[in-house]
Formats: sequence, C-alpha cells, structure tokens
Amino acid sequence: MANLFSHDNLMFMLAGLKLTLIIAVATTFFSVIIGTVLAIIRNYCIGKLKIFGILSIIYIEIFRCTPCILWILIFRFTIKGNPTYLGILSFTLFTSAVVAEIIRGGLNAIPKGQIEAGESQGFGFVRILIYIILPQTFRSIIPSLFSQVTTIVKDTSYLKVVDIHEFMLNTSYVMNTATTVSQILVMYGFVALTYFLINFAMSCCVRHYHSKIRIA
Repeated sequence: MANLFSHDNLMFMLAGLKLTLIIAVATTFFSVIIGTVLAIIRNYCIGKLKIFGILSIIYIEIFRCTPCILWILIFRFTIKGNPTYLGILSFTLFTSAVVAEIIRGGLNAIPKGQIEAGESQGFGFVRILIYIILPQTFRSIIPSLFSQVTTIVKDTSYLKVVDIHEFMLNTSYVMNTATTVSQILVMYGFVALTYFLINFAMSCCVRHYHSKIRIA
C-alpha cells in the first residue's frame, strides 16, 4: 500500500488536484460573468432589442439540454490549442447557460418596484442594475450558485477522457500500479474522500455565510 502513496505518487496526484482546482476556479469566474450577461439580456432585452433576448434563450437551451462531455469532446477534437484552455472554454460555455438560469431566477425575485424606485431617483438602467438589482440578486442566489460550483469541481473529472492531467487522470495512472483489489478500493476511496472534503468545505462556508445573511 505504501508504494501507491509514495512521495512521487502523492506529488503527481496533488499536481492533478491543483489543475482541477485551477480549472474549477477559472470556469466559475468566467461563467458568472457570461451567465450574468446572458440573464440580463434574456430578462430585459425587449422591443427592438428582443432579437438579443431570443439569441440568449437559444444559447441557454442548447447548452442546458446537451451533455457537458459532448462539448468537451467537440472542442478538444475540432479546435487546435492548449488542451487545458480548451477544457476551461468548453466548461465555461456549458456552465454559463446553467448559471444564467440561476441568476435569472434571482433577477425575477426582485420586485419591479425596485426598478421604479431607482428611476424615480434619476438612475439610468445600468446604474439600477449595478447598485440595486445585481447586489440583491447575488445575495439571494449564493446557495444555488455554490451548489453549481461543487458540480463544476466534480465534473472536471470528465476531462480525463481528453487526456488532461487533472486529479482523476493522474490518480488513474497511479491506480494502474495497484496489484490487489483492496489497493484499487483504497484508491477509489481516496478519490471520493478528496472530492468530498473540497465540496463539503465549500458547503459549510456557504451555509455559514447564508446564516449570517439571514440574521442580518
């Protein structure tokens, strides 16, 4: 058993874990930005701008109704470039659609009177969004948003199929040196425990934050 968790193997697996977290953080960052734009366009582009709202709906529905791994494979084998960057791109485009719907739910929960109140104070639409609507929206969707982040962390394991050296792939290489069933089970347990600890820690932080918000 000690040979599986040798210093070299641990460093190799931790390097994969580091890349997993980098991909997850980058995907979350870009997805929140793109998802926010998509949600705003879908919610507020009406009249002459309705075409943009329709395009955002098409984008969201296409990505939400197709599997993430499909886009990972499409981007990996149709576009030349760094595999890690392509993995982040495919994850971001897919996750942005999901995040957009989460944010749209938060936008719809804001009373229309908030916009009217902003207009009565002489605020333009952009200032109303920045100072009134979006702060309240993000405060209300924190639990749902971080639930999606935990999904992103777990779904990085899909990148194994396109030979990106994230945590799951590197652990699989180490697992290939196992010689008994018990060693394989221990490795699977190690993988499960690692993902669990990361996501459970995030869940605890979100619950703590949400409880403070409710008290406030």
